[in-house]
Amino acid sequence: MIELKTPLKKEDIKKLKLGDEVVLTGSIFTARDKAHIKAIKDGLPFNAEGLAVYHCGPIIKGKEVIAAGPTTSSRMNSLEADFIKKTKIKAVIGKAGMDENVTRAMKKLDCVYLAFTGGAAQLAAKGIKNIEGVYWKELGMAEAIWLLKAEKFGPMIVAITNGKSLFIENNKKVLRNFKEISGTSLKFRKF
Repeated sequence: MIELKTPLKKEDIKKLKLGDEVVLTGSIFTARDKAHIKAIKDGLPFNAEGLAVYHCGPIIKGKEVIAAGPTTSSRMNSLEADFIKKTKIKAVIGKAGMDENVTRAMKKLDCVYLAFTGGAAQLAAKGIKNIEGVYWKELGMAEAIWLLKAEKFGPMIVAITNGKSLFIENNKKVLRNFKEISGTSLKFRKF
């Protein structure tokens, strides 16, 4: 298990390989669709350079994160490349992967995608030690940005790094195997 610490640096990203198991310690922040759009337009109200964005709409009770399961990352496909460039983040955490355009942008901008298991909202919450700040509350609890202090957050799988994607690679394998077994082609959505 590899322990990554924010703020991440280019060297931290370059050493990672597809399939590596990681945990993350340090500052991370949540952002979904509305927060991505606002951040691209207006910038973030804090310095996110080297941090990790978590595609998540957490459930907060008082000053405690009760549940923090990942949101499907492909919802942010059209926004993520610009978001990474604008915020200078080094990691994206979510579920279900991102498309080829984001994969290319991540390579160019030295960013990594860490896949967190869907349905594990309470496990994710255990890796969050406290709330460091909340921004854009007017967007609602799920869409606001929550700046969080994580400690051994995970485990996660390195799923996109250095221009390679587990999602894209696995899709290709499934298509080849299906064609070999059935003699016909099958199409999946593009990642």
